[in-house]
Amino acid sequence: MKQLLSYIYPVTKTIDSKYSGTLEITWFNGKKHLNSANANYSYGSLQRILKYGLEKIELSKINSVLVLGMGGGSVIQTLRTDFNYSNTIEAVELDPVIIDIAKSEFGIEENQYLKIHCADAFAFLEANTKLFDLIIIDLYIDLSVPDKFLSTAFWDYVLKSKSSKGTLLFNASVKESDLDKVETLVNYLKTKVYKVDVYKKVNNTNTVIITNSL
Repeated sequence: MKQLLSYIYPVTKTIDSKYSGTLEITWFNGKKHLNSANANYSYGSLQRILKYGLEKIELSKINSVLVLGMGGGSVIQTLRTDFNYSNTIEAVELDPVIIDIAKSEFGIEENQYLKIHCADAFAFLEANTKLFDLIIIDLYIDLSVPDKFLSTAFWDYVLKSKSSKGTLLFNASVKESDLDKVETLVNYLKTKVYKVDVYKKVNNTNTVIITNSL
């Protein structure tokens, strides 16, 4: 019934989160979305932005994926459904409320091909010893990427966790105030002997960064 009504007007319920504030689960035009106060977290514009990035990656060569910032799991759904990706995915999400929403509202839950870590991405990478062929970085609180995820210290851990021929996909920013920090990060990545492609105003909002080994 909610799905049918959503073609007439949005149907929303709210859930409070310690980390993300008030979250909204909204049916709109027959599709369910997860939103924060000001941003789409999953299954809306965010899903289209990350799909845009994934279309530029040779996923046939990717045997393992790490998602930093799982949200409601829309990028996992995109990998499985749109790209028929069947290999292992590990996902890191700080907010246990969002992990519960991903499971109860969107059917994203652990199985033999998906491991979900409830952890801070910085601490997770600091302790990580695995290598991944693709690391997707999508770490937001509402509209902002926290400063620590734009730091060289964090990105050194990211690079350490990437396989020798691996790829990074970073959903970088929607806020003008973050753009200088993003540009500084791009320049830093270029010093690490990586090919860095920057796509601005993807879906008319975000900057997407893709790096590949030379």
